[in-house]
Amino acid sequence: SPHTSASKDGEDTFKILVATDIHLGYLEKDPVRGNDTFVTFNEILDHAQKNEVDFVLLGGDLFHDNKPSRKTVHSCLESLRKYCMGDRPVQFEILSDQAVNFHYSKFPWVNYQDENLNISIPVFSIHGNHDDPTGADALCALDILSCAGLLNHFGRSTSVEKIDISPILLRKGRTKIALYGLGAIPDERLYRMFVNKQVTMLRPKEDEDSWFNLFVIHQNRSKHGATNYIPEQFLDDFINLVVWGHEHECKIAPFQNEQQRFYISQPGSSVVTSLSPGEAVKKHIGLLHVKGKKMKMEKIALETVRTFHIEDVVLADHPDLFNPDNPNVTQAIQAFCMEKVELMLDTAERERLGNPRQPEKPIIRLRVDYAGGFEPFSVHRFSQKYMHRVANPKDIIHFFRHREQKEKKGIDLNFGKLVSRPAEGMTLRVEDLVKQYFQTAEKKVQLSLLTERGMGEAVQEFVDKEEKDAIEELVKFQLEKTQRFLKERRTDAEEEKIDEEVMFC
Repeated sequence: SPHTSASKDGEDTFKILVATDIHLGYLEKDPVRGNDTFVTFNEILDHAQKNEVDFVLLGGDLFHDNKPSRKTVHSCLESLRKYCMGDRPVQFEILSDQAVNFHYSKFPWVNYQDENLNISIPVFSIHGNHDDPTGADALCALDILSCAGLLNHFGRSTSVEKIDISPILLRKGRTKIALYGLGAIPDERLYRMFVNKQVTMLRPKEDEDSWFNLFVIHQNRSKHGATNYIPEQFLDDFINLVVWGHEHECKIAPFQNEQQRFYISQPGSSVVTSLSPGEAVKKHIGLLHVKGKKMKMEKIALETVRTFHIEDVVLADHPDLFNPDNPNVTQAIQAFCMEKVELMLDTAERERLGNPRQPEKPIIRLRVDYAGGFEPFSVHRFSQKYMHRVANPKDIIHFFRHREQKEKKGIDLNFGKLVSRPAEGMTLRVEDLVKQYFQTAEKKVQLSLLTERGMGEAVQEFVDKEEKDAIEELVKFQLEKTQRFLKERRTDAEEEKIDEEVMFC
């Protein structure tokens, strides 16, 4: 009968809710946008519950801060407990050795198999670059959720020499999924490891061609520098689908890589964290159906996401409206910008009419290129007019000079210049600053014991992750390593000889 075949179909089909970059706790102290991430996380889990999914798969950056606040952790635990615990039986089994899949955990098994817990929707997650393990104990916020039994943290790699990615093997009826995960690793390091063939994806011994291979990764997909991204062709061609986290633009519809033949789905973030065009694309999560080796990705539009509208204006493109020699040109520019903002607010209001769950105040961004002899007006005064109408009044307007960004070539590194105005959409990285500093520094202040890369990573952890002991730990580690080297060489305790040996260390 049709009913029997439909239920049989369900017995062999995995239903997986896919999301990445939820960034819980982003702007949590903001009076308008403070609860946005928590509301949308609840919407995501509500979709999982209503669609009776087999499990939720997260692609990293569940938390925005490396050390999330008590409010953020509490809110996350509350949501997971509300939506993911219950009596509904989990319909799939795990065939792989869980002691290998969760080897760094004190409870190395999937949470729904714990006899003390009642889990109806298991959540599997890798860590991102925001919530990655740090400190002497190499713990992250996901480990707290994992220890509490509310989430399964996988895809963690501790070695810097070699990475073996061992899949979690899942079976539901006649469908088998090999779930591979790799938590965020600094892009340059991972790029180098791929080039040196130090990354291996292990395959199941039995019937390796009968598995649907699903890989979750959290790295730069678009090129940010020579090695500051992961090219798609680095990944193995036996993979069927890659879920790519970290990139915030929603491109969730699976796109086939012509060379490797696998498909890539980029779910994007569920909250706007940078005021760039990619974030203005409508936010979605995915409902992935896998049966045998076939898949179907169903897009689910998120309704609780605050609307974001962005537009660019180049003043030099309007010579009929603006003349830099006119004494009243600044007032004319301001009136023009107000008109643009009003139009964007009208569009946002029309969009919101059809969706009562959407937050009332939109995020608006107008980027104004004032190259060509124009002067910017007071952004502060301009924003006062929109205090009660937009969610981001302080940064509605962004002035920049696109055509005048060519810097003079010289070896002097002006840190003030670098820090004061990074280009729109570009993030100034701490490691790059450290590297630039030591490359241009005089000989007497260059590093001899510490490496630039090690120092860069330690300073980044100190700045971005608030790891107060990061630099101290690096110095201690390097000192012990050098002392061992000198002992092995049986160096005389004379300063010149020690200096000489250290140079070749």
